[in-house]
Amino acid sequence: MTPLEFDARHLWHPYTHVLDPGPMHLITGSEGVWLTREDGGQMIDAMSSWWCTVHGHRHPAIIEAMQAQLAQLSHVMFGGLTHAPAVELGRRLIGLLPEGLDRIFYSDSGSVAIEVALKMAVQYQIAKGRSARSEFATIRGGYHGDTWKAMSVCDPVNGMHGLFKGALSIQHFLPRPTNRFDQDWSEDAAENGLMALEQLLDEKGDKIAGLILEPVVQGAGGMYFYHPNWLKGARALCDAHDVLLIFDEIATGFGRSGELFAMDHAGVVPDILCLGKALTGGHITLAATIATEAVAQGIGESEAGVLMHGPTYMANPLACAAGVASLDQLVQRDWRAEVAGIAQQMQDELAPARELPGVADVRVLGAIGVIEMKDRVNPAVAHGLAPKTGVWLRPFGHNIYCMPPYIISPDELSRVTAAMVDLAGGDG
Repeated sequence: MTPLEFDARHLWHPYTHVLDPGPMHLITGSEGVWLTREDGGQMIDAMSSWWCTVHGHRHPAIIEAMQAQLAQLSHVMFGGLTHAPAVELGRRLIGLLPEGLDRIFYSDSGSVAIEVALKMAVQYQIAKGRSARSEFATIRGGYHGDTWKAMSVCDPVNGMHGLFKGALSIQHFLPRPTNRFDQDWSEDAAENGLMALEQLLDEKGDKIAGLILEPVVQGAGGMYFYHPNWLKGARALCDAHDVLLIFDEIATGFGRSGELFAMDHAGVVPDILCLGKALTGGHITLAATIATEAVAQGIGESEAGVLMHGPTYMANPLACAAGVASLDQLVQRDWRAEVAGIAQQMQDELAPARELPGVADVRVLGAIGVIEMKDRVNPAVAHGLAPKTGVWLRPFGHNIYCMPPYIISPDELSRVTAAMVDLAGGDG
């Protein structure tokens, strides 16, 4: 049985039909923006392997840091013990983040970072004598991960509520902000969607622990870019109703939207922030949930006195060393110029797709390019075309999109945009 035959018979892949998985490629190596298949062919990883390899695959500096750490200390429990990589990564993160976000809880994946944030919010409200506040508000079109509580705040239509009806917690879903990123901001709360949030908090705020959302960029829920000013209104309303504001920047953190963090577009600081994906440059899994001192002190004053969570691989030294090296790369290179160049090139090269009959919209923000189709896109078609185009794309829903590594060259990016336009036009 060949590796691909064994894979098809025994292995499950994410969001892939177990009985009909479609085209599958066996990857034997990677370097920079390129993936190498077992047949020797290569494809550009236009997905940054689900948005994390911002510096490219097998970056020498990150690999060197991981090898050095592996030779010294690969893992140790974080309960009652600490180590230099965790401390150093914490120093780097706090140095990059807005003032006020300074209590870091490490975990091993983005979904877990969300679970931790939701726990933080509930424990904080209990500590403040508001034990009835155990529910959450969010906006439609969001995605926050696949674990149990995280699923409950994902979009109720595009998410998993239908499959798990009756099992998931019922949360409060608001219309997504109506003003898009590239539109003029409307000060009318009814028009911009803030009135719905105000009404919800007026009516049910005493039940709500936090408002969780992806700032500015909604990722897997639809690749929708909304106006940063909405976050300013949300911050004010949360403050007025003692509701914690939680930002999920797992996909957008570390430059993807054109700012270091998507929240920087608005200048708004949340009470709790979730980071992951690009934190280690895609070399090993690591995430962080970062809270304000007020949240941390509130939980410390609670009956439990401790945050009730503790992953086995929390603050894994190997992952923290990779994180330090990845952040070094980010600050040493002119990532802002790299992302701006990618954005401008995608604006120019994806524009012809607007004229295609099946295309509903084309949009770009930072190093994110999207062709939205009128009908759903079959990802298996893109998978099958990858050896021919030399570009690995994984569309979802109505969206053909890319999130390339920041190090991609103009020629390589032109191959990506051409493959996207061809796929949108059905010219594969």
